[in-house]
This record gives sequence, structure tokens and C-alpha cells, in this order.
Amino acid sequence: MPQPAKAVDIDRYLGRWYEIYRYDASFQKNCEAVSADYSRNADGSIRVVNTCRKGATDGPVKTAIGRAKIVDPVSGAKLKVSFFGPFYGNYWVLDRDDAYRWAIVGEPSGRYLWVLSREANPSDSLKTTLRRRVEELGYDWALVRVTKQQPEQTPKS
Repeated sequence: MPQPAKAVDIDRYLGRWYEIYRYDASFQKNCEAVSADYSRNADGSIRVVNTCRKGATDGPVKTAIGRAKIVDPVSGAKLKVSFFGPFYGNYWVLDRDDAYRWAIVGEPSGRYLWVLSREANPSDSLKTTLRRRVEELGYDWALVRVTKQQPEQTPKS
């Protein structure tokens, strides 16, 4: 699998991300409208709050809270994440936009893939760019699942 393409400034990475695409994983079965919120814990580790809606974009909310630690302080792009006590999994930021508007996350085995955006419903041109980059990184697009997001709310006047 590819190595991270760029260093990551964790403080710029913090905040909310929306999942646009992923490789399906058992722990995300039937998840739609997926978001991830990253913030600092007092000990310097990173608090991870993953939220999804089960079965549909308006389905019941499921939340998982975990913690991440940076394992490659030089690049900041390799982390370990745990949602289950002492068991940590690799979380590598393989590529990202210079302005931190999107990120592609995977791990060394190639079994997991998440494509994230700061916008829940990014433009078609950005989706095309992300698909191309996923394929360039060696992932099989046939295995990629599009995550359904809630439709944009239009303000009432």
C-alpha cells in the first residue's frame, strides 16, 4: 500500500469530516450520513467521535468514541486509533488537500479506506478528483461504497 504523500499538521486536521466514500467494513455495516469529529484530549492524544445513521440518512444515530495517537511525529500522517480498549489499528492519512478540505485515509494492509471531506455534499468535480486519486493510490474502485449524506438543508425564509 502507498505511504502517506504529505505531512499532516494535526491541529489543522482536527474538526469535523464527512465520509464521502469508503471500503465497507463490518463495524460500519448499514452506516449512512457518516461524520468524524477530531479534537485534542488533555493528555495530547486525539479524541475521535464517529457518528453514523443506521440504515438510512434519517435512521437512528450510532456513535463510537475512541482515541488516536500519533506514531510518526515527523510526518504526523501515521496514527493509531482505538475504539476497543488496548486494541489500536493503523490510521494513515495517505493524501490530503493543501487547505485540508479533503483527506484520503487508509492503512498498510489496504483493507480499509475512507475518503473524507469538510463538506457533507462536495461538488461533482471534487468527487471526480477524489475518485481519480483513490485509483492512483492503488485502491480498487469496484470495492468503494458511496456514503449517502443527508440532503443540504435550505434555509426557510
